[in-house]
Amino acid sequence: MIEDREHFMRLALEEACVAAQQGEVPVGCVIVQDGKVLARAHNRRELECDATAHAETIAIREACRKKGSWRLETCTLYVTLEPCLMCAGAIYNARLGTVVYGLRDPVAGALGGVLNVFQENFSFSPRIYGGVLAEESGKLLQDFFAKIRENKMSD
Repeated sequence: MIEDREHFMRLALEEACVAAQQGEVPVGCVIVQDGKVLARAHNRRELECDATAHAETIAIREACRKKGSWRLETCTLYVTLEPCLMCAGAIYNARLGTVVYGLRDPVAGALGGVLNVFQENFSFSPRIYGGVLAEESGKLLQDFFAKIRENKMSD
């Protein structure tokens, strides 16, 4: 089980690397059902000029389309950074059964980083596992923001 989590998180990390190459904050996501990848995505806020174009929301839309249903209760979402409040809402509304995230987000995390939205009395809560390949996720983010700061200083 832990090996599976790491395997699928590595796929999410691949998506995060694509985001970084495109100048996006490097967050990647995959949604898995029955051991098969149903959807993959990465942040696209800058490319789409869309504040809601987070890796999770894009992957959820794709998974729902492929599944032909808005209900993803038999699926697991893997994401490199702890979901924000908006993404936690999308996770709730899609009824995702399990969420696995890499790095905890002390700035905007809604699964424990700033708050834990699923501690509230909702009719549904996913299983949540955090910290999977957190160091790798953190390094990607750290390198990305260091490069941005470096570019700003050289301007």
